[in-house]
Amino acid sequence: MSLPPGFLDELRTRSSLSQVVGRKVMWDARKSNQGKGDMWAPCPFHQEKSASFHVDDRKGFYYCFGCHAKGDAISFVRETENVGFMEAVEILAREAGMPMPERDPRAQEKADKRTELADVMELAVKWFRLQLRTGGASAAREYLERRGLRQDVCDRWEIGFAPDSWQGLWDALKGKDIPDELIIGAGLAKPSSKGGKPYDTFRGRIIYPIRDARGRAIAFGGRAMDPDDKAKYLNSPETELFDKGRSLYNVKNARVAAGKGQPLLVAEGYMDVIALSEAGFGACVAPLGTAITESQLAMLWRISDEPIITLDGDTAGQRAALRLIDLALPLLEAGRSLRFAMMPEGQDPDDVLKSAGPAAVQSLLDAAVPMVQLLWQREVEGKVFDSPERKAALDKSLREKIMLIKDPGIRSHYGQAIKDMRWQLFRAKSGGGGGTQPRRQRGQPWGSKAPQGPSAGAKSSMLATSGDARATEHLREAVILAACISCPEVVEAFEHGLESMTCMDREHDRLRDLILRHASEGAQVLRDRIRDAIGPDGLENLMSQRHVAITPCIRKPGNVDITTMTIAEELAKLSAVRGLMDEVNDAADDLSGEADEGVTWRLAEAARAAELAQRSGQEDKAEYVIADNGARLDRDQVAKSRSMFDQIDFSKGGKKSH
Repeated sequence: MSLPPGFLDELRTRSSLSQVVGRKVMWDARKSNQGKGDMWAPCPFHQEKSASFHVDDRKGFYYCFGCHAKGDAISFVRETENVGFMEAVEILAREAGMPMPERDPRAQEKADKRTELADVMELAVKWFRLQLRTGGASAAREYLERRGLRQDVCDRWEIGFAPDSWQGLWDALKGKDIPDELIIGAGLAKPSSKGGKPYDTFRGRIIYPIRDARGRAIAFGGRAMDPDDKAKYLNSPETELFDKGRSLYNVKNARVAAGKGQPLLVAEGYMDVIALSEAGFGACVAPLGTAITESQLAMLWRISDEPIITLDGDTAGQRAALRLIDLALPLLEAGRSLRFAMMPEGQDPDDVLKSAGPAAVQSLLDAAVPMVQLLWQREVEGKVFDSPERKAALDKSLREKIMLIKDPGIRSHYGQAIKDMRWQLFRAKSGGGGGTQPRRQRGQPWGSKAPQGPSAGAKSSMLATSGDARATEHLREAVILAACISCPEVVEAFEHGLESMTCMDREHDRLRDLILRHASEGAQVLRDRIRDAIGPDGLENLMSQRHVAITPCIRKPGNVDITTMTIAEELAKLSAVRGLMDEVNDAADDLSGEADEGVTWRLAEAARAAELAQRSGQEDKAEYVIADNGARLDRDQVAKSRSMFDQIDFSKGGKKSH
């Protein structure tokens, strides 16, 4: 059976040799460099203990320095599985998700035709290059000189020119007895709809030859000289040689440069690739006027595990980056991703090179951001998250994107990275960072700031001196934090409540931050992170405090039900006490003048509510309702509080009359 042209090239592109070989060998971790595709192992073809078997994943070849076995993925499967060529191809195609082609009795005929088409394309390359030296190409030469392309650069990149004539190339090829069907089949001419001679595809354009990974000319890109031309850039039509979605400009040279250690860059157009390569960034390619396809992404990863996408600093460039993220997420594998280097607004890499030089480009490449950061920016940029509903919408959107990742390990790391960035965003907006916060001002919602103790007026009231409320709050915070550390599985259910709980001292604030950021990594990792942050004694001091140690969830660590109940109750009580204390302070401040019946009544009601809150800490027979932050509130206390406010006439500062 003959395979269609290009099938084996596509199979080798989609198959990772290190993955194929990795099923049969144990890699030497000390000698191998997975990031560069440079892998070493004991040879599977002869008995040895040293790692003399070398796999170059980027070039797709293996070689043993002991027995001198060498080959590619197909030959490796043939040798290790003891199968024939076609069976080895079928095994690799099945693993790569490529259907085997139907038997084609004309396959050899097609292969011969592709060879003929490639020969015609080489004739066209020479003719276009010759036209660039004629008098009719003076404007094109001036344009190239303005863009910084000297004659030696044009020769190196085989740049040519298509005169503004209908049959210039056609007549030249016909003069060499090239059949019509080959000229049209190569995409160099189009049939006339009026019955006349076929006409040239490229007219009045600067020509850039496009070569495949084997170095064959398969297509052309043409830049219009007429500024009013509807198509500024024009590519060859798709032919038996050229598939636009499976081709990259400069792929052969970029593969060689990347093999020497240069980072693989993905630019937007021909001129960017040429400018970057001439400036020393030789491992540079470009898609051919379209968004990057899945096949092109596979080609990029075949060359480098982490290509850098250099996109123009305009809206179109940013949109292209965001589309690429959605394409890449389901295809991510360990050690294989993308980074993004955004050019300054309104500039492309060629502009940056001309204005600031290679060092400026290198700085932008060094600052390239990982894909997870660009994903985060897309979801949060220009948006305000000032309500639980908006935060929930953000979480939902990010969760949906992360679930596209098939690899569970990568999906877990993405989730943790997103959680870290989410924490930084909301902590910055809430003024977090430890320490105490200013006392809530009148009119602010309860619990919006950590209480700072009563004002001068409130200090003299019996409500403030009846007990150390701040000490009680500190104890409740300690119990909540210790419970979360003992059973981090429950933290996710209380994230909103914990985020809104501003702690009374810096130590508790740091612990709360560490819990929210690292609880998803497991109990042991969380404890290690806490010990690294506050020292080995800090965690032990918290857990050994008497009021913490006697808590049921600490005595039975890991019990989800008990821990959930403990955290819910303590959050509810802490919120209730702080809210009531704020009201007490506000009422006490109103006693600056003559006390009236309304203020006195408010203080009495506040005192009674505080007493009920204290009593709930000693016996728990109440029925609860769930607050917006996930905390459980005493149903009776909620009802009484509502009743109290219903009877207050805020316009007069006193009790309503009935």
